[in-house]
Amino acid sequence: MITVRTVVDRVGPTLLHALHLPDESAAVTDVVIAEPAATTPGAGDLVLGVAVPDADAAVALLKDSARREATAVLIKAPVAHEPAVRGAARRAGIGLIEVHEATAWAQLVWLLRTVLDAEADESDTLEADPAAGDLFRLADAVASVVDAPVTIEDTNSRVLAYSARQDLTDPARVATIVGRRIPDDVLARFRSRGVFRDLTRGRQTIFVPGQKDGTLPRLIAPVRMGGELLGSMWAVVDGPVPDERAAAFADTAPVVALHLLRRRAHSDVRRRAYAEVLRELLHGEAGPRKAVAELGLTEQPHRVVVIDTPGGDTLDGEGMRLALLERLSQGIGRQPVAAEHAGLLYAVVPETGGAGAWPELRSALEDMQSGPKAGEVRAAAGGAYELGELPASRTEADEALGLLRAGIVQGRTVTFDEVWTPLTLHRTATAARSANVTALGPLRTLVEHDQAHGTEYVDTLYHWLRHPGDPRSAAAALQVHPNTLRYRMRKLLELAGLDLDDPDVRLALVAQLLTLRWS
Repeated sequence: MITVRTVVDRVGPTLLHALHLPDESAAVTDVVIAEPAATTPGAGDLVLGVAVPDADAAVALLKDSARREATAVLIKAPVAHEPAVRGAARRAGIGLIEVHEATAWAQLVWLLRTVLDAEADESDTLEADPAAGDLFRLADAVASVVDAPVTIEDTNSRVLAYSARQDLTDPARVATIVGRRIPDDVLARFRSRGVFRDLTRGRQTIFVPGQKDGTLPRLIAPVRMGGELLGSMWAVVDGPVPDERAAAFADTAPVVALHLLRRRAHSDVRRRAYAEVLRELLHGEAGPRKAVAELGLTEQPHRVVVIDTPGGDTLDGEGMRLALLERLSQGIGRQPVAAEHAGLLYAVVPETGGAGAWPELRSALEDMQSGPKAGEVRAAAGGAYELGELPASRTEADEALGLLRAGIVQGRTVTFDEVWTPLTLHRTATAARSANVTALGPLRTLVEHDQAHGTEYVDTLYHWLRHPGDPRSAAAALQVHPNTLRYRMRKLLELAGLDLDDPDVRLALVAQLLTLRWS
């Protein structure tokens, strides 16, 4: 339910002013136009006095609307201010709202219906976003207020909706509409003029003069709700805009904010639903048919990609994951099926197929490696499997990410198939650790000697075995002179009594040393 006071406040004082509201909490159900052949007003309606030429006609409309239990009548100035009209509203017990004289009735109808629609409950939050079409209609309504073509954009300068009459603009606006965001070079020019700084500082409107390259002037208004910047409205104008019209343009921002919040809520609900189905799929609890129907996946091999961002479970970490999820969802051509889980991001992407496939996602992730925090993002992809076998791909992705986190594998993005060598060694070491193989034989003597005397016999033996017959390479890995390496080898062989001529001894020592190093 939305009240008459809420409607007046959200449309804004530039267009509407309440002269008499006997019950500010009275509910509003619809908007009707009081003119010949128009809909008859009913209970809870806002009645627009479009065909009210004088005070007598206004009084008659007020009486009729009160009899039909309408909530309020909207009449333009100066008729609304007539003492007879205001007195009739008080006696009838019905609301009287003044409409600014310059307001177009068509524009007001759109704004009022937008406010009412924004309050309506979603009938099914998993269907296509019902607010999208309304936002385009709202852009048309805002354009009629400022008498100029308008775009509604989010905080990342992506176009969410645009009005008609874009043919009357300039190449920069055309490129913005086609690309669905402000082009980078145009963005840089507006940024250099301080436009985005002013948007964050709470200014009501911002006027940007025309530029030498032919870019026409812009009138810009921030869209806020509860102190949060949700986006902005951009009107292409001929020149400086009169204060009154600029104020009317700014007054439409709360209505736009309602729609942006509605879109966000819808998106969040849908994203949570997708995330739940995705988690079921990755844990083997959802079959291929459900994945195709609810996640939009296709019947082809897919990979699971796990993305690790810095910050862990802190607010910064959560914020970075959400920002990255948004960027991935918007920026790589095809929205990946992605969700946050256990402090990580998981995405399911096709193995091949261009936009949205693993090669493109990998390229996008590598392009993000800039800045002190973005450079810490790591991503690992499991093998390519049919939809019913994606839990195996998730397990592989997690294991490959573990190698990246431990520094065993260098780089920022890896595929499970590419790291089979370190994976083999890591699995071998993990199994050997469970069997406590490092406690067997004379290796324990070298470990205890290193701990007691600060020697490096264990590392020396590892690199000697890793570079068989190549003492120079082994010495280089240890960053010592080859003679130092030979001296250490003589001492440790005397201490441990090892027979390195026996190939089985060498193999056993390699298994033990791998276990020590990778534990």
